Amino acid sequence: MITKKQMFMQKPIERHDTASWADIEQLEPETGVIIPKESGVINAKEYVDQNQK
Repeated sequence: MITKKQMFMQKPIERHDTASWADIEQLEPETGVIIPKESGVINAKEYVDQNQK
């Protein structure tokens, strides 16, 4: 029998295809920080602006 918690855990909570880091332009060699492309940042901002409560 699958509990409600187990059923909830099977569903993905977030979508990473809309994240700005999904479209990497550069990776900082020392820190490992991802620098996204400008288009990814713009798309992420538009997504956030449209989904505000």
